Amino acid sequence: MSEPAIIVEGVSKSYGGFQALKQVSFTVEKGECYAFLGPNGAGKTTMMKILYGRVSHHPSEGTIKVFGLDPHRNSLAIRSITGIVPQDDNLDYELTVEENLLIYSRYYGLEKHLARSRIDDLLDFMEIADKRKANIRELSGGMRRRLIIARALLHSPQLLILDEPTTGLDPQVRHHIWDKLRVLLREGVTILLTTHYMDEAFQIADRLLILHEGQKITEGKPSELIKAHIEPYVYELPNEKATLCTPKGYVRIEKSGEMIRYYAHDISVLQHLAECFPPGTGFIRQANLEDVFLKLTGRELHE
Repeated sequence: MSEPAIIVEGVSKSYGGFQALKQVSFTVEKGECYAFLGPNGAGKTTMMKILYGRVSHHPSEGTIKVFGLDPHRNSLAIRSITGIVPQDDNLDYELTVEENLLIYSRYYGLEKHLARSRIDDLLDFMEIADKRKANIRELSGGMRRRLIIARALLHSPQLLILDEPTTGLDPQVRHHIWDKLRVLLREGVTILLTTHYMDEAFQIADRLLILHEGQKITEGKPSELIKAHIEPYVYELPNEKATLCTPKGYVRIEKSGEMIRYYAHDISVLQHLAECFPPGTGFIRQANLEDVFLKLTGRELHE
């Protein structure tokens, strides 16, 4: 069995008196999609930057290998095999789509004929070939995001790092990008992803890690985490209605803001509970990854 693409063992990272990461360990297999979930400030982006050598110094503790390389000593070598899709839009708005890609190809030392061939392929792959001569200002948000992903793939990287790649995009564009990521996974590309969208992590991540206040809370396959950490059924309704009825059977209750949620292993308990309320008061659904995330990290805001 080949060595994992990424091995992280006991990594901590401090900025002055603030500890951004605390003894975090995980591995990422070659050709899998591994996602980081966590509230703002949990340490996701710090972990990403350490992996490709962007943080100014070595982690306070721990060891890291990225395709056998140490990010502290071999950051340029790691970047040569890594495509990075940052959280922010950093395209050059004075240039066209094609010019943005051509200039970027020079950073990787691609010969002009090879660069043009890769650009043609990637514009087709991301379905923006008809915009190759368009100025960046003419593109929609979804097109700009697809262009940034195309740019990250110019040098055929072994590792693709995506920092919240679909934030602010409409559902059609998000699903389009997910489909393209699935194609890359089938081709053997290893993908690291941070996202605030639980459905995104569930749809495309083979495994995920939940970080909270710099610590690893749990790790595993999305479906297995749901099974391990949360009751399978939820009845949710407005908080103001909750005093009308008492559950007959075991339920776990979560209150937050204007809503109350009853979690149970037996759906019939929730069905009987729902019958106590006027029709349409609430709804029963299956528990999902967002329920797990909120149970483990809390429902309070993290700024």
